[in-house]
Amino acid sequence: MRTYRELFRTPEFTPLFLASAAQVAAQTVSGLALATMVYSATGSPLLSSLAMFGPSLAQVIGAATLLSAADRLAPRAALTGLSLLFGLATAAQAVPGMPVWGIFAIVLGLGVTASLGGGVRYGLLNEMLARDGYLLGRSVLNMSNGMMQIVGFAAGGVLVATLSPRGTLLTGAALYLGAAAVARFGLARRPPRAGGRPSPADTWRNNARLWSSRPRRYVYLALWVPNGLIVGCESLFVPYTPEHAGLLFAFGALGMLAGDTLTGRFVPKHWRRRLDAPLRLLLAAPFLIFVLRPPLPIAVAAVTLATVGYGSTLLLQDRLMALTPDELSGHALGLHSSGMIAMQGVGAALAGAVAQSTSPATAMTLMAVASVAVTVALAPGLRYDRAATAPEDAPPPEPASQNQVCDPQEA
Repeated sequence: MRTYRELFRTPEFTPLFLASAAQVAAQTVSGLALATMVYSATGSPLLSSLAMFGPSLAQVIGAATLLSAADRLAPRAALTGLSLLFGLATAAQAVPGMPVWGIFAIVLGLGVTASLGGGVRYGLLNEMLARDGYLLGRSVLNMSNGMMQIVGFAAGGVLVATLSPRGTLLTGAALYLGAAAVARFGLARRPPRAGGRPSPADTWRNNARLWSSRPRRYVYLALWVPNGLIVGCESLFVPYTPEHAGLLFAFGALGMLAGDTLTGRFVPKHWRRRLDAPLRLLLAAPFLIFVLRPPLPIAVAAVTLATVGYGSTLLLQDRLMALTPDELSGHALGLHSSGMIAMQGVGAALAGAVAQSTSPATAMTLMAVASVAVTVALAPGLRYDRAATAPEDAPPPEPASQNQVCDPQEA
């Protein structure tokens, strides 16, 4: 599968695409409204920031307790139910008189369950597309997420000014309910990918199973750490240039869009093995120029070039799926998503702490140096060989009969 036309002709991809886009738009609009409302009530920049980004940090709890359900729930029912839950919870946050502690209790609960949503969604994507179509499909969802965030922040700002933060929250709740309707009536009914009852203990066992494989362990570290350190650089755009931070964010989104398009659509399969490490180096190297405190045009060019390197994430996800048994695909992708978001929060906190004692430019440079060092250190463990291109813990294939077709994921 090499073209967008083929992708959107795949049954169920369009409903999944639309539901995912509505979910991201709802999350962006609601997050901006909630941060504004909390800041108006408390005057605290910290609480305002936690209201907006707290759900991302809370995903760590979900990754440790809920992820075993990602492959043990029927995908359509799970995605529909989660969107309904988010819609109702967002509407509850808009109730007049809702105390700040109540708002944060809902934020924590939604953050925990969000980790499950990522595992179900991307596990379903891996299930509905052929093995060679996952990379293209995930790149399209990534591009959609980026565009919806840009549109969501712009529209959210207008809605907050015209409707009030509570009115904007209700708009976000309506978008969540729209995502639930698309998932319910657009997706086909599918059985769970794995049997058994989900539990925190089973989540821990599966996390340990995924982490026990050396090739998967290196892939996870490459997905989480270099990415998180560079998000730390981006978290300093506002203190680096308060007047032009929006411009840096916009061109960063443009570079990420270009990287996802190139790796998802145009990079031949035989080149994917060679490009993931260079792209991770590209993600960090242009930020080294910030040690010179470059003028705005050069800073914009450096950020745009660097963020093309986020395309390496798609290539590593493709390798992760090749290394993971099908019955753990949703869990594996959920662990990737939750771990990546958590490391981005760690990167932002670390960058802020360094900038506090030095300067934003110095901190951005040091974070970029650390990202390069991690990429180089991980390189030996990410070398391709036959032993690292198939699941180590997959069950042995059954003998093929005359009427049995070999599963391409086992070949």
